[in-house]
Amino acid sequence: MDFWNNLLFGYYPYIAGTVFLVGSLVRFDMSQYTWKTGSSQLLDSGPRFRRASNWFHVGFILLFFGHLIGLLMPHSWYPYFGLTVESKQILAMTAGGVFGLAILGGGGVLLHRRLTDPRVRAQSTRMDVFILVLLYVQLILGLLTIPVSAAHLNGAEMIALSDWAQRIVTFRPGAAAFVAHVPWVYKVHLFLGLTVFLVFPFTRLVHIWSAPIWYLGRRYQIVRTRG
Repeated sequence: MDFWNNLLFGYYPYIAGTVFLVGSLVRFDMSQYTWKTGSSQLLDSGPRFRRASNWFHVGFILLFFGHLIGLLMPHSWYPYFGLTVESKQILAMTAGGVFGLAILGGGGVLLHRRLTDPRVRAQSTRMDVFILVLLYVQLILGLLTIPVSAAHLNGAEMIALSDWAQRIVTFRPGAAAFVAHVPWVYKVHLFLGLTVFLVFPFTRLVHIWSAPIWYLGRRYQIVRTRG
C-alpha cells in the first residue's frame, strides 16, 4: 500500500503536471488549428442550453479557484481572514456544495445533450464525451466528500490535504504520507483531479489557456445576421 500511495500521490502529480504543461505547449506549437472549444452553440442555442452552460462554466471556475486557494493557502494565514481550521472547513463545504450543485445541474444538461442530441453527438469526438464524463464523475466524488467532512469537523483531513498539495507544488519530499490515511473518497477525488490535468492537453479544455479576463462578460459572437 505504501508503494501505491507513493506512486499515486507522490510521483503521479509530477507526471500529470509535466504532461499538462509540456503537452499544452507542444499542442499550441504544432496543432494550433485544434486549439478551440469546438462549440456546439450553433446547433442548439436555446435558453435551457445557455443557462446550463452558464451554470457549468461559472460554477467550474469558482470551484477551481476555491480549491486552489483552499489547498495552497498557508495555515498561518487563516487568522488574517478571521478563520479557524474548523470554520475554514465549513466554508469550504458550503461553497463547494453550492458551486458543485450548480455544475451538477448545468453539467447534467450538457452531458445529456452531448449524448442524445443527434447533431451535437455527430460533431463530438470521443475525447469530448470522455472529458465531460470525467469532469462529471469528479464532481460527484467531490460532493460525496461533503458528508464525510461533515462527520469530522475538526479540520484534520483538510489540513492533511492542504499539506499534501503545498508539499507537491513546492517540491518537498514526503507529500504522499499526508494523504495515506484519509478516506478513500478523498483519494479517488485527488487521483481523478490529477488525471484531468494529465489529459488536459488532448482535450478541448486547452481553450482555457486563451480565455481573456473579459471572457465571462463577452457578447455572443455574431456569425450571421438575418437579412
